[in-house]
Amino acid sequence: MRPEILFPLFAPVTSLKGVGPRIAGMIEGLAGPKVVDLLWHLPSGIIDRSFAPQLADVPDGALVTVTVVVGEHMKPRNRRQPYKVRCFDDTGSISLVFFRAHGDYLTKTLPEGETRVVSGRAQVFGKELQITHPDHIGTLDELDRLQAVEPIYPLTAGLTQKPLAKAVRQALELAPSTGQMPEWHDPALMGREKWMPWHEALTQVHAPQSEGDLSPTTIGRRRLAYDELLANQLALLLVREKMRRKPGRALLGNGELLGAVEAALPYTLTGAQNQALAEILGDMKSPNRMLRLLQGDVGSGKTIIALMAMLQAVEAGAQGALMAPTELLSRQHFAVLQTLCAAVPNVRIAALTGRDKGKARKEILAQLEAGEIDILIGTHALFQETVKFHDLAMVVVDEQHRFGVHQRLALTDRQGQATDVLVMSATPIPRTLTLTVYGDMDVSRLEEKPPGRTPVTTRALPLERLDEVVAGIQRSLDNGARIYWVCPLVSESDVLDVSAAEDRFKALAKIFGDTVGLAHGQMKPGERDKAMADFAAGTITILVATTVIEVGVDIPEASVMVVEHAERFGLAQLHQLRGRVGRGAAQSSCVLLYASPLGEAAKARLNILRESDDGFRIAEEDLRLRGAGEILGVRQSGLPQFRLASLSDHDDLLPVAHDDARLILQKDPGLKSDRGQALRTLLFLFERDAAVGLIRSG
Repeated sequence: MRPEILFPLFAPVTSLKGVGPRIAGMIEGLAGPKVVDLLWHLPSGIIDRSFAPQLADVPDGALVTVTVVVGEHMKPRNRRQPYKVRCFDDTGSISLVFFRAHGDYLTKTLPEGETRVVSGRAQVFGKELQITHPDHIGTLDELDRLQAVEPIYPLTAGLTQKPLAKAVRQALELAPSTGQMPEWHDPALMGREKWMPWHEALTQVHAPQSEGDLSPTTIGRRRLAYDELLANQLALLLVREKMRRKPGRALLGNGELLGAVEAALPYTLTGAQNQALAEILGDMKSPNRMLRLLQGDVGSGKTIIALMAMLQAVEAGAQGALMAPTELLSRQHFAVLQTLCAAVPNVRIAALTGRDKGKARKEILAQLEAGEIDILIGTHALFQETVKFHDLAMVVVDEQHRFGVHQRLALTDRQGQATDVLVMSATPIPRTLTLTVYGDMDVSRLEEKPPGRTPVTTRALPLERLDEVVAGIQRSLDNGARIYWVCPLVSESDVLDVSAAEDRFKALAKIFGDTVGLAHGQMKPGERDKAMADFAAGTITILVATTVIEVGVDIPEASVMVVEHAERFGLAQLHQLRGRVGRGAAQSSCVLLYASPLGEAAKARLNILRESDDGFRIAEEDLRLRGAGEILGVRQSGLPQFRLASLSDHDDLLPVAHDDARLILQKDPGLKSDRGQALRTLLFLFERDAAVGLIRSG
C-alpha cells in the first residue's frame, strides 16, 4: 500500500475543484490522469505582470497591470460589435474590449465609478489605447493576490491556461509539506548540492520569477530530477536483486563446441569480442543467474558471441534459445546460425515461429521436450505455454529495444529457476541511457568492428537533385547492385509535406518496372516478408520501405541506401539504416536526401553522420542534439519516460543515482532503516510500486 500521506496525490484529476470530465480528459492527455501528474507538469514560460505604468506611459504591445477608475459602459448595437468599457486615471484613458460578452457580468465586475486593477496586453487601435479580454480584473484589495510573475504551462488543444494553472495550484496544495515527508536523500549529498527539501523544490519550480528559473539546471529542478533518477535506479536494481535471488546453476563445458566454431570462422575474433565472450562465459560458469546486455554497433559481431554462449549451455548438457522480434529476423538468425553450426558436430538447431502450424510444429515441440533440439530460434512464440523445453538454460533475446524491464522480468519468470539471459542490442545507446534502460543488467560492449567490413560512402543532397539520384540508381542497377529506398511515411499525409513509401514505390515502378518492391509496417506480415525475401533473392532489386528495415535485416548484396527526407530521422536511426548496406564485398553508398532549407540542428546531424561511422559516438551526439525521448522512440524502446529529469542536462546525476542505489541496497536490502522507509515513499511517489512489491516478495 502507498503511504497514506500520498493518497490525495493519486486521486483522479476530477477530484480537483473546477475539473469536470471535459477538462479532465484534456489534462489526462497532456499530463496524466492523476493529481500527482500535475506536479510533474512543469512551466515552460512566464508572464511578467510587474510592469505597472500610468496610462499615459503605456507602450503599445506591452503586458501591463494598471489601476483605473471605471467609466462608461458602451454596449454594442449588434452582435458583431464588441462591448467596451472606458476607464481612466489621472494621466489618460483606456478601453477594455470584450467580444461575445455578457453585460450583467461586466456591470458587476466593472461597476462605474469604482477603482479596479486590470492586467493584460495593451495595444493602440487608431488613437485609442485598448486591452482586449483582460487576463485579470480585481479590486485594490485583490491586488496582493495577483501574481506579479505567472507561470505558463504547456497546453493541448481546447485547454486554456486558467483552468490548468488552477488545477496545478490545487495539486501543489495537496503535496505533503516538508514536515510531513521524510527526507530520502543522504545529508552529505544534500549539503554538497545545496538542495532544499522536496516540497520546497517543487514549489520553487512551479513559481519561476524569471526566464532563468525555467532552466533544468536550477538547484530545485536538479533536486527533483535526482529524485526521479534515484527512483528509477532503485527500481531497476530491485529487479536485478530478484533475479540474483533466484537459484542459478553453473554451466560448465569442455570448450569442444566453442573451439570447433571458432576454428571454422574465416576471421579471428576481435579483442572486444573475446572480452565480451569471457564476461558472458564467466557469468554462465557462476552459480548465480546471468542477466547481461551485449551491446554492439552495426556489424560488430554479436551473433557469433550469442551462438558461443548457447553452445556453452549445450556443452553443459542443456538447451539454448534465441528470440528475435520478427519472423523475418528469426529466420535470418536461423540461416546464419545453421551455417555457423555446420562445423560443430552433433548440434541440433531448429526454428519455430507463429507461422509454423500442424504436423511440422508438433514435431518440433516433441523433439524440443525430448531434448532432441539443442538450440531453438524463433519469435515470442518460443515462450508460449505450449512450448516445453527439456532443459532450457540459456536464453538470448535479440531485443532491438522492443522489450522493457517488465518484459525481461516476465520472460525470466516464465523460464523457471535456472535460466541465464543474454539481451542483444544492435543500436548503440549512450552510457547514460544504458543505465536508465538496462540498470538491472551487467553490460558488455562491442566497440570494435571485425576487419574486412567495406566502409560506406555517405553523401547528403537536397531533394532538388532527386533526378540525379534516380539516374545514379540506374547505373548502380547496371552494375548488379540492390537498392534500399527509405521514406518517413507509409502513405500521403495532409499534415506533413514529405514523401510517402507508397507514392515513391509507384513513381519508381513507372521507371524501373516490376523490379521495385514495397515493405512497410501497415502491410500484412506475410506480404511484407515476401517482399523482403524477394529482395534477398534478387527477384526485386529496389526495395522501397519505411524504417521497418531499420534493424537486423542482413542482405549482403544490398549496396545502396537512399533515405528520403533524412532531416526527419534521428542520428542513431540514420546510422542503423546505413548499416543495412556495406555488408558484402561491393563498395556501398548511402544518400541522404533532405528538404531545403536545412535547419541548423538537422545540418549538424547530417554532418556528424558523414564524418563518422562510430555508432557509439553517433548515439552520444544524438542524445546531445535531440534528448533521450526522441533517440529511440520512447514507446518501443523500453526507455523510461522521465518527467523531471533531462538526460542531456542531468547526465552527471545518473551515475551518482546508480551508485547511491547500489550502496543503499547493499546496506539495507529490505529498505527497513529510517532512510529505507523514506525511500519506499520515494518509490511510491514515482509509481514504482512493483519494485516495492519485489522487496516484500524477497
